[in-house]
Amino acid sequence: MVTSLIIAVGLLLIFEGMGPALFPKAWRNMIVQIGQQPDSQLKKMGRGLIIVGAILVFISLN
Repeated sequence: MVTSLIIAVGLLLIFEGMGPALFPKAWRNMIVQIGQQPDSQLKKMGRGLIIVGAILVFISLN
């Protein structure tokens, strides 16, 4: 269980780091655009990501 969690966090960090490492200008522009979105839009995006993540975890456990 702990090993799987460490692997999951490691993969998350790898994927999160790929954007700024490979495409720094595009990544910065995306961050600026996200920062200009209203809070309600960010909340919707966050909830959507949580739902997709939960579905992926549920599928992988079955």
